[in-house]
Amino acid sequence: MPPPFCSSSSRNTVSPEAFLLHKHRSSSSALLLKPNLSLPRSSYSLLSLKNSRLTHSFASISSFAEAEGEGEEEQNEGLQVQKHHHDEPTKTEAGDDDLPGMAQAFHISSSTASAISICIALAALTLPFFMKSLGQGLDIKTKLLSHATLLFGFYMAWNIGANDVANAMGTSVGSGALTLRQAVLTAAVLEFSGALLMGTHVTSTMQKGILVTSVFQGKDTLLFAGLLSSLAAAGTWLQVASYYGWPVSTTHCIVGSMVGFGLVYGGAGAVFWSSLARVTSSWVISPILGALVSFLVYKCIRRFVYSAPNPGQAAAAAAPIAVFVGVTGISFAAFPLSKIFPLALAQALAFGAAGAFLVYRIIHKQLGHLLVKSTSLQPEPKDTNIHNKSIGIFSDIAGPKGTQLEIVYGVFGYMQVLSACFMSFAHGGNDVSNAIGPLAAALSILHGGASGTKIVIPIDVLAWGGFGIVGGLMIWGYRVIATIGKKITELTPTRGFAAEFAAASVVLFASKLGLPISATHTLVGAVMGVGFARGLNSVRAETVKEIVLSWAVTIPVGATLAVFYTWILTKLLSFIY
Repeated sequence: MPPPFCSSSSRNTVSPEAFLLHKHRSSSSALLLKPNLSLPRSSYSLLSLKNSRLTHSFASISSFAEAEGEGEEEQNEGLQVQKHHHDEPTKTEAGDDDLPGMAQAFHISSSTASAISICIALAALTLPFFMKSLGQGLDIKTKLLSHATLLFGFYMAWNIGANDVANAMGTSVGSGALTLRQAVLTAAVLEFSGALLMGTHVTSTMQKGILVTSVFQGKDTLLFAGLLSSLAAAGTWLQVASYYGWPVSTTHCIVGSMVGFGLVYGGAGAVFWSSLARVTSSWVISPILGALVSFLVYKCIRRFVYSAPNPGQAAAAAAPIAVFVGVTGISFAAFPLSKIFPLALAQALAFGAAGAFLVYRIIHKQLGHLLVKSTSLQPEPKDTNIHNKSIGIFSDIAGPKGTQLEIVYGVFGYMQVLSACFMSFAHGGNDVSNAIGPLAAALSILHGGASGTKIVIPIDVLAWGGFGIVGGLMIWGYRVIATIGKKITELTPTRGFAAEFAAASVVLFASKLGLPISATHTLVGAVMGVGFARGLNSVRAETVKEIVLSWAVTIPVGATLAVFYTWILTKLLSFIY
């Protein structure tokens, strides 16, 4: 649970009503991806499934025009939104600046929200006593210190979940592809699964090669204090950033904390300055690459889907191709099943083909009636007031309307949900090491292990980190989701897919090329890119300034807090040892 000084509202965040794109909400309990049956037949979910299958509305819930020249289409969609919300109580404009607490965000009672928070807190305090990693035959003092160490790791993992869940789910919620509750519950399952199944079992004692470990030979107590302080410092800054809805890099947080500890307590020679330079350069490289790729992806969607004679059919045809390319590339680059190149390539192609076939079947099963309808109708008129300003993919293209718009939103809504699920699973497996790496190293020192370069992480510690991430995203995840999904630029399924696809592609291939990349910074840049594709005024400059400022101070703040916490911990440990 967050400490008591953090209240449930913030002046710098927005309400879920804003970033859920005016989706009609039911007061009844919702399962994952539950149908919204309260809307009229003509306007509710495109992804309607009978008998509890996937349903959600994309075209009818969006109040944002897909056409570059927003005008008539935006007004038509706005009328649909007003119709859906005729009987709904809405907040005042002033109230939109106040982010509600967990209860209001998920539409549950205050007592239920409190019960969830209390259960997570009690589990965090008691579960360590049942973990084998506490060690057998240890004295009571070492067991208590091990328990405290696990709590430090949980605190860091909790804040990773609170801040980084927006990397996977922010655009999906902002575009209306998923409701907030659906996104959080889905992410909870996938983040924990990723942390448990894909979390690295072998990690460097000093994450990302930031510290020179030989400097701390024979100073195990100091190193132990520094590791715990780094976790506490990074967690503190992440919590502050999450409170204000700032998406910051968890990797940069832990790096900044370790740099501060190493510089003050080990000297200039204790820091790999070249590694630090690579990290800071990602502040520029990541958002620029993300913005550039998402800009091109979104422009390609507008050029090759929107300008087609039948945009709905074009979207349905393009989706399996995109899935084939994406799954094949990811399988080959990130998860090669064989070290033999031809076999690994064949396996990746097989996975890509299976993914493409699955998406093809889903789209034609759920949207088949609309696809048939689109072929039997006369071509729907497009806005003739929009003129080409340039050539190729940079031309202004009038967006589809009516049935065509419904199909396009439906197809890209599916695509966005799939990409969000993958990113959530991958994030759990990757970023859990930011909390568990220092935690495992501290436990190794505490239990008498050598402070070498490699530490084997037990499975129960990986599960512990996954539990921490889930706890954070359940209680505070909605805060940063609001920033990614709504405050930077308005998102629809096509824009959200372009941003997520671009961010995932850049992170994957840049990592393989050895370029310094931050997933958080890349996604923020990608969301800005789809905003720039609609015009410079479509990106909220004030929000971008706040985010960039939070990036710039992450390492200095983390370093300062780590030094302060290390000073306190060394004093406390001097009384114990």
